[in-house]
Amino acid sequence: SPTGDSRMVLQAEEEIIEMKDVFSVKLKRRRFVGQKKGGTLLGITIFKCLNKEENKLTDCAIHLNNLSEDHCHSWFRHLKEILSGFQNRPKSLKVFVNPSSHKREATHVYYEQVAPLFKLADIKTDVTVTEYEGHALSVLKECELQAFDGVVCVGGDGSVSEVAHGLLLKAQIDAGKDTDYIPTPVRAPVPLGVIPAGTTNILAHTLYGIKHAVTATLHIVMGHIQPVDVCTFSTPSKLLRFGFSAMFGFGARTLALAEKHRWMPSNQRKDFAFIKTLADLKPEECELSFLPLQIPQEDSHENDRITLLYLGSKDQWHKIQGHFLNMSIMAIPCLCSMAPRGLAPNTRLNNGSMALIVVQNTSRTDFIKHLKRYASVKNQFNFPFVETYTVQEVKVQPRLKSGLEAKENTYLNAASAEGNYPWNIDGDLMKEASEVHVRVHPQLINLYGVNTDDLESSHATCNCI
Repeated sequence: SPTGDSRMVLQAEEEIIEMKDVFSVKLKRRRFVGQKKGGTLLGITIFKCLNKEENKLTDCAIHLNNLSEDHCHSWFRHLKEILSGFQNRPKSLKVFVNPSSHKREATHVYYEQVAPLFKLADIKTDVTVTEYEGHALSVLKECELQAFDGVVCVGGDGSVSEVAHGLLLKAQIDAGKDTDYIPTPVRAPVPLGVIPAGTTNILAHTLYGIKHAVTATLHIVMGHIQPVDVCTFSTPSKLLRFGFSAMFGFGARTLALAEKHRWMPSNQRKDFAFIKTLADLKPEECELSFLPLQIPQEDSHENDRITLLYLGSKDQWHKIQGHFLNMSIMAIPCLCSMAPRGLAPNTRLNNGSMALIVVQNTSRTDFIKHLKRYASVKNQFNFPFVETYTVQEVKVQPRLKSGLEAKENTYLNAASAEGNYPWNIDGDLMKEASEVHVRVHPQLINLYGVNTDDLESSHATCNCI
């Protein structure tokens, strides 16, 4: 068995093996040191996926001893035929590895934990180790995706977001779409697999309930497919990117400040940026427009302070103007240890809606109370200054600051003074001066993973904001 997590089972008594849990079968032979072919046949070995505690998967080797060449080859062929009949299990994958991910561990994770399982499952791989930001995107634009059953990204949320954007952008280009304006994008042609190896791994945590490379790999090997909603982020003139979640205000300013201090160690600069942005807490003045999603009253959580608007016209926009400390727009729950219920617990992976979480201007003390509430199972939205909406579309139009206002906070508002406002989209920093229009597109991409509603509570660590 290729991974350290595996356990070996010597078959001495009867055991029922469900073929849906099996991902590989091999002939077992005894070989001398240095011998690569042939050897004395001892039987066959079946490799199956085993579900351990707390959402963790591992591989398990079961040895069936039989010295008959005829029997072994007959069983081997029959079992291989059964395995080839399972749908969604990939046979060829395009893999992107980001060597610069958290503590530069992605390359080690891939070659030590992931690649051996792909080889064991007879999955062919074409690996690109990325050399710069945007490398995966440029490769995907030219990639012949019909040669692969799926694409895999080994890295953090930023790497995964780039690959997901590249996959979907490639689909639009191949479909002849105008990539500056895509009101109805086409789906990604192949599924995306996420191997967590970054500082933040929110998407992996949401898909698997745990940060565990072997678990993620086995979900890919077993062909566990989950359709997932995706957002488009656009200005009036161009598409900015495809993504799963975004923050404007505090969450974006924190990221912008962290990016200015790339020379600091990852965790240190994020802590510094968080504390500094909190110390200089300032609201953004903007106009927020959104198109509510009409859902039945009984679907809402009784104890959550959720604002659901039931308007006469389903296409009627609602507008709010004011000062906001933070805005979160999320098409997925964004699970992590900091937020066991999720940063956006009122949405799902594929329910065709986004959670819009608006934090109005309030005192620093109250804002900290709101942030701390994410770490508990209590409702983080049960504050008079927090409003949550279930929406289909959102438009955010910042109010450009006058020269006098900009001077009042020159450090954090430098970008705003220039007319460029920071956005945190899936952990990537984007700066935009004009209105940003966010739309949700139901089930636009398939990801390898499971529905988080079926998972046990999770305990992986991450730094989300």
